[in-house]
Amino acid sequence: MVCIQKKERQEHVKFLLEKVGLPQDASRKFPHEFSGGQRQRIGIARALAINPQFIIADEPVSALDVSVQSQVLNLMTDLQEEFELTYLFIAHDLSVVKHISDRIGVMYLGKMMELSPKKELYDDPLHPYTKALLSSIPTPNPRIQKEQIILKGDIPNPSNPPSGCVFRTRCPDVHERCSVEIPSFIEKEKNRFVACHLYD
Repeated sequence: MVCIQKKERQEHVKFLLEKVGLPQDASRKFPHEFSGGQRQRIGIARALAINPQFIIADEPVSALDVSVQSQVLNLMTDLQEEFELTYLFIAHDLSVVKHISDRIGVMYLGKMMELSPKKELYDDPLHPYTKALLSSIPTPNPRIQKEQIILKGDIPNPSNPPSGCVFRTRCPDVHERCSVEIPSFIEKEKNRFVACHLYD
């Protein structure tokens, strides 16, 4: 077990606070004295404290307003390059996912539906669920008309998922095989994986 002296520990805390954009005296404040964005920065500093190679970030910006989201995402990108980090970034906001990701995995009821490099996934989604998700992204230009795929039905209970493909009860491309056979997760194209009977 490595014993870190108090002075070294204090210096390391100051270093990490500076890296995440907080003043060094932040270590002497109470939690209620920080804003939401500052608390997220502290969370990032805490994750960096053990010199990780891999960080799981579960909805790290969902509770922040848009301007603060942008600051935190840019900070995470800078730290990723500086510390050679790999992130597993979990989020529901598709614009945030597009901004920070290299590869994207799309999940439904806890099952991976599609895994693809970012550009290919946004340009040409394979899975019907991915297509529906991307069609729901608002277009900033009102002159551009985009067809939105409206999924029918309600999301099934995750503790009692449908037989076969878990997406079949809402899928616009469903057929008989989907109800009896779980689709394999196959490599449809180079580095592009999909779990759908349309492709196997």
